[in-house]
Amino acid sequence: MTLQELVHKAASCYMDRVAVCFDECNNQLPVYYTYKTVVNAASELSNFLLLHCDFQGIREIGLYCQPGIDLPSWILGILQVPAAYVPIEPDSPPSLSTYFMKKCNLKYILVEKKQINKFKSFHETLLNHDTFTVEHNDLVLFRLHWKNTEVNLMLNDGKEKYEKEKIKISISSEHVNEEKAEEHMDLRLKHCLAYVLHTSGTTGIPKIVRVPHKCIVPNIQHFRVLFDITQEDVLFLASPLTFDPSVVEIFLALSSGASLLIVPTSVKLLPSKLAGILFSHHRVTVLQATPTLLRRFGSQLIKSTVLSATTSLRVLALGGEAFPSLTVLRSWRGEGNKTQIFNVYGITEVSSWATIYRIPEKTLNSTLKCELPVQLGFPLLGTVVEVRDTNGFTIQEGSGQVFLGGRNRVCFLDDEVTVPLGTMRATGDFVTVKDGEIFFLGRKDSQIKRHGKRLNIELVQQVAEELQQVESCAVTWYNQEKLILFMVSKDASVKEYIFKELQKYLPSHAVPDELVLIDSLPFTSHGKIDVSELNKIYLNYINLKSENKLSGKEDLWEKLQYLWKSTLNLPEDLLRVPDESLFLNSGGDSLKSIRLLSEIEKLVGTSVPGLLEIILSSSILEIYSHILQTVFPDEDVTFRKTCATKRKLSDINQEEASGTSLHQKAIMTFSCHNEINAFVVLSRGSQILSLNTTRFLTKLGHCSSACPSDSVSQTNIQNLKGLNSPVLIGKSKDPSCVAKVSEEGKPAMGTQKMELHVRWRSDTGKCVDASPLVVIPTFDKSSTTVYIGSHSHRMKAVDFYSGKVKWEQILGDRIESSACVSKCGNFIVVGCYNGLVYVLKSNSGEKYWMFTTEDAVKSSATVDPTTGLIYIGSHDQHAYALDIYRKKCVWKSKCGGTVFSSPCLNLIPHHLYFATLGGLLLAVNPATGNVIWKHSCGKPLFSSPRCCSQYICIGCVDGNLLCFTHFGEQVWQFSTSGPIFSSPCTSPSEQKIFFGSHDCFIYCCNMKGHLQWKFETTSRVYATPFAFHKYNGSNEMLLAAASTDGKLWILESQSGQLQSVYELPGEVFSSPVVLESMLIIGCRDNYVYCLDLLGGNQK
Repeated sequence: MTLQELVHKAASCYMDRVAVCFDECNNQLPVYYTYKTVVNAASELSNFLLLHCDFQGIREIGLYCQPGIDLPSWILGILQVPAAYVPIEPDSPPSLSTYFMKKCNLKYILVEKKQINKFKSFHETLLNHDTFTVEHNDLVLFRLHWKNTEVNLMLNDGKEKYEKEKIKISISSEHVNEEKAEEHMDLRLKHCLAYVLHTSGTTGIPKIVRVPHKCIVPNIQHFRVLFDITQEDVLFLASPLTFDPSVVEIFLALSSGASLLIVPTSVKLLPSKLAGILFSHHRVTVLQATPTLLRRFGSQLIKSTVLSATTSLRVLALGGEAFPSLTVLRSWRGEGNKTQIFNVYGITEVSSWATIYRIPEKTLNSTLKCELPVQLGFPLLGTVVEVRDTNGFTIQEGSGQVFLGGRNRVCFLDDEVTVPLGTMRATGDFVTVKDGEIFFLGRKDSQIKRHGKRLNIELVQQVAEELQQVESCAVTWYNQEKLILFMVSKDASVKEYIFKELQKYLPSHAVPDELVLIDSLPFTSHGKIDVSELNKIYLNYINLKSENKLSGKEDLWEKLQYLWKSTLNLPEDLLRVPDESLFLNSGGDSLKSIRLLSEIEKLVGTSVPGLLEIILSSSILEIYSHILQTVFPDEDVTFRKTCATKRKLSDINQEEASGTSLHQKAIMTFSCHNEINAFVVLSRGSQILSLNTTRFLTKLGHCSSACPSDSVSQTNIQNLKGLNSPVLIGKSKDPSCVAKVSEEGKPAMGTQKMELHVRWRSDTGKCVDASPLVVIPTFDKSSTTVYIGSHSHRMKAVDFYSGKVKWEQILGDRIESSACVSKCGNFIVVGCYNGLVYVLKSNSGEKYWMFTTEDAVKSSATVDPTTGLIYIGSHDQHAYALDIYRKKCVWKSKCGGTVFSSPCLNLIPHHLYFATLGGLLLAVNPATGNVIWKHSCGKPLFSSPRCCSQYICIGCVDGNLLCFTHFGEQVWQFSTSGPIFSSPCTSPSEQKIFFGSHDCFIYCCNMKGHLQWKFETTSRVYATPFAFHKYNGSNEMLLAAASTDGKLWILESQSGQLQSVYELPGEVFSSPVVLESMLIIGCRDNYVYCLDLLGGNQK
């Protein structure tokens, strides 16, 4: 009997009954499939797989998907081939998934279409440009390529392999019945395997477990009888596919004519919502779960809903972890509850369950205290349970380790091809046998030696959980030196009381070293306690010693010092941070400043207005003083200003600050009417600026004489195919003389995969966080130049095509500001950490003028093509308008907060937009600097505003993309799951907005704020995307983006489909710029990179 045969048998009786229900829990109606629909869909998939898969050896097919209505059909379709299904969790770490697939030597994998981008980006190395793919409904079949794999399964027949396997199964740890030693199970048999999983790897390297039908079917058959499953039951798929109890949940339902309820993974993380879905909306009758998963509901919700008198739940089976104590179990039950509660026990290596015990009703209703844990119960159908002592002998009384097996209850581990029937597997679980009953003591790794005595740490958890004030808890043996109890409790003041109670009920060597209150227990995707996450929580706790209240100013100073060191990764043995230390000079950046702000506000329990700007511009002593004014407002705050060195602008070279050039002989007067060049400028976010091109183009008949002489693109980047001289701008009726761009092309069918190759790279000496500026002369395209600065204080001009350095200039401090070109093209303008705005000659790098602000300049300048004025912001909280030709500041406007991002100029209406770290978005009159309107976004704005003809858009660190009219009315906001530092980029048609978020996604919205698509990268997205035309004569639009882990992503802009991914050797905070088929970007490995984008016919 196989799993699929169990389903077909039930389907023949219940063809028109509901087999599967999928509820997205988003106010839409659930979707239902009947048994007929499931079976037919499975048959179609089986036929498809038989047509396209050429099996040689073991028949295994991967399944990469999220829970959905089609899930049972897909599993059944694979089983009917016949083949084993191999679930790959899309949310698992890519390294673990890749290891698993390699270890299995997986040749075929079905990928859900919704997960294609994630699969391709996470597993790029497994896919060649000629990778075989074919579609079937909502699935895509991939054939995987393995190169030089060391985990290839040897599938030659015979005896030699079998003899090796017999030697491999050590008699000392895994007993084989000698009478049956010549009988074995062979995974090469066509109908042998059902599915393939891996162990969690928490105690070592994950093991591959191949499960035969003969091993798992007895579980299903026995549970149907024990739980009395009928066609009226509703079972919930609580487990992920990678956790073997999911097999029991799926096939227990589908072999009985019952209904299987499936919900999205995200809903399982919301206890109150999940409880309503399960027990109010769908009236679930059978629930199999880990104790941790149940605990997440909280005792009150369990009592009022899950185990209430009126609950729909008939059967609750708890397994996968130590069963809760009877005292706790009783406290969870509502009066009059009749739910049958079972303790199930098993291991993945003998999939799935091995023993079961139903808690008697009289035991649940009794008030007598029970010292022993709940027993494991009796073996399930076909299962053999043995308890052995340390010498390997079976015992009938006393303590020992559990061994599991049975004639057909065997699985294949790692590279085993044959396994003797009756093989017994060591579990690593310790039990005690008393009067023939087996009681669980704990895992082998839960046994510790403390104060010279042996202790099972699960005993501590059991005792603590029985205390009324403890909602749920977990215990860890931190660094093998401290016993830590983590508790979820509604009352934060009960720590002392709980500690005293534990001393009453526990021996002295079992009393925890520390009690840590947490909001909820962290758990793994399998629903078990996440010990590594608990250790992280404790590490943070011991460093902060965080309490609900600060004990005083001294306490605040100590904790601020710790947070400073931990955020900046400074050595722990640094006893004291110097009072005058500046955050940015100590290795801080904008990301770290947000982290420090968050930790400080967590520490003091309130928001601290204006703190982010103080962090970015002031010393630690000033930061401390600022916090004191919020936290202890009534106390006299004495502050030694002499110790707090804000930015030392007095240290700036006086020759620079005076505005005179260091190259006296080269001084000459420029005006915007003298030595004017015609050129096009490309900068981050697909921004294009066309300057002084009209007079030349008019002669060529490419622009109406009514056009103004200069133009700035208010829409987006032009079709860069048109950048071949002399037709630079193209014919246009637009009064700004900016060519209208064709709409994004549809995804090209059969488009070959694009590849990226490094064309050149240029060393700057330190990190390159600035974004490139590309200047293309109208009549000498070959002299196209890239301008970019670095943390090394260097500003460089590099030949676009060859990478040859044209000039290099050393400025006074770090450069994060991206360059801007002047209206005449003769100057490059860039901000610097030393508070200066540098004006350099574009042909030589010679310093022409330096303008001094009062703090660091990270903002990138913007040029007004109508007046030639340069606009820029500073950390001194001001915006400036500079006339570089007359070397004077035209106006200075107070912005009410630090200006980190870059200003954005709109021509109609003529507005200049600035954003501040205080959360203000301001519209300013470009001529006077007067504020036209302002809007408070509430949280810092690191993103730069982006204009289009109708709207202005900006990202906020609260995770929202905000859209306003040019008159300050908010039109809409779009929410992501992480802070937005990336600036928006609009499509040429102004119909779409692209941006990145710290939730690792790249987003595409339309101008109504509706999501068009999103693409998941492998890290946070700080950089601004760049939309461009594919350089092959087609109209197809692509999108270039970068994630902070150094990966460059090329996507199809219409659909978000991945075209290519390339990994640079360092982190990336710079934004890409694309011209023709070349991409320029800075990297934190100190280099500026130029990469060729090669299509299929260019490789």
